[in-house]
Amino acid sequence: MGDSLTLREISRRTALGALGAGILGATVASWPRLTGTDIPGRNDGSLSIAILGTAADAAARQKAVDAFRRLHPEIKVRVQAIQAVDWKDFFSKILTMVAAGNPPDVVYVATEGAQLFAEKLAHPLDEYLRRDASVMAEYFADVHPSLVEAFMYRGSLYQLPMDWNAADMYYNTKVFADSGLSRPADDWTHLDFRSSLAAMRRANPSSFTPYYWTNRLFGGVVPWLYANGTSFLAEERATGGDWLWDRFYGTDPSRASRSGGYLWQTPNADDPRVFETFDFLRGLVKDGLGVRPEEGGGNSLVGLFASGRIGATPAGGYWVQGLSQAGMGPGDFDVSFFPRWASGPGAAAQRHQFGTAGYAIMKTAKDKDAAWEWIKFSSSREAMELIFSTPTTTPARRSMVNEALYSGKGPAHWKVFYDTLDRFPATGPIPAPPQQAAVETALIKNVSLAVSGDEQQLKSALASLQSDLELALRRTA
Repeated sequence: MGDSLTLREISRRTALGALGAGILGATVASWPRLTGTDIPGRNDGSLSIAILGTAADAAARQKAVDAFRRLHPEIKVRVQAIQAVDWKDFFSKILTMVAAGNPPDVVYVATEGAQLFAEKLAHPLDEYLRRDASVMAEYFADVHPSLVEAFMYRGSLYQLPMDWNAADMYYNTKVFADSGLSRPADDWTHLDFRSSLAAMRRANPSSFTPYYWTNRLFGGVVPWLYANGTSFLAEERATGGDWLWDRFYGTDPSRASRSGGYLWQTPNADDPRVFETFDFLRGLVKDGLGVRPEEGGGNSLVGLFASGRIGATPAGGYWVQGLSQAGMGPGDFDVSFFPRWASGPGAAAQRHQFGTAGYAIMKTAKDKDAAWEWIKFSSSREAMELIFSTPTTTPARRSMVNEALYSGKGPAHWKVFYDTLDRFPATGPIPAPPQQAAVETALIKNVSLAVSGDEQQLKSALASLQSDLELALRRTA
């Protein structure tokens, strides 16, 4: 399916889009104008399911489709893989299909587009969950409520989490050992992290990069903002959702803190803690401890990391399969929790960032009941084991994040992946309002400028970010 994993970056977005079947090719084909006749089987009455991926990704899901058809022989299913550069591009192509009058019935949507779909395109799952509550109880008992809350929007649930990834910290164990470093403490701070980077810098040649990070919503500046108890958008919670929390999570310790979903409606780039966080990253770049981030993150990150030229980088469980295929053994790399801030609001919570993904039923779906049956089946242990058979992502079901999944591939501390939620329940989703595309563009535009100059340039970049976010949030999604 596309290029080898050995010499290309695995991004969380493409990993989620591939749905555990593999990673997208690096070269994306041009996208022709879509019409109803362009799609095989368009008018055969099949339930059309759109995923981010290639034809090989769609074919890899055939086992799940076959299992579903054995349960529901009356429902034809057609998985339609759509090639795209990233989630933003994928959502744009779905919107093009909607405008052309040939939307899919079901779409696999990541956090980045969840609120766009909830507000404009998707049908809520509430009625089906109430009807099939006894059947779905087993699923919710195996899935952390933070993942579910990420798909709540103004009191309704629009998707069931199928897989997810947190921004944890990967590190090269040999590089750490050769630099006199041991495994980081679970509660290490951003200052401990900087000291580790300085030790790696001293022990390695100038071509070595202690810390590699990217300029995007996931794994860029956002997890550092979360660690410092802030974000570039003010975070609010909607009311509602009690119908779900009381029914499925009534005895969960975090029940009282659950809501009708996240809201990001106000720019927050002028928060002093945002400045503090950016200034910390600016210091890493200035002192040669970290790269100046560029959009996308590079096409050879796996190869660079596997060859020992990168010390640490934030990523989720989606990286494991790629590192294994790049030649790294189970003990050659490991993962730790993201550092907490040494003091301040984020110090105690050690809040992390995550993104998740799941199926959304389109408002225009010709048979919503059939679409729900597909989603309900896809949330089953049987279906998830068919799809997530290798560690190309983190399954939403806690019970599936187990030793068998990582056997022979590592990392030694694979429990970190789900423990990120279990130990730090305040961990939150990517800040993605319905205007996510414009918001991410505003963020990307200003991050590199903010961390690559002096303090005055940083202040100017954050003022620009605040202004750009105000414009972005005024746009319709």
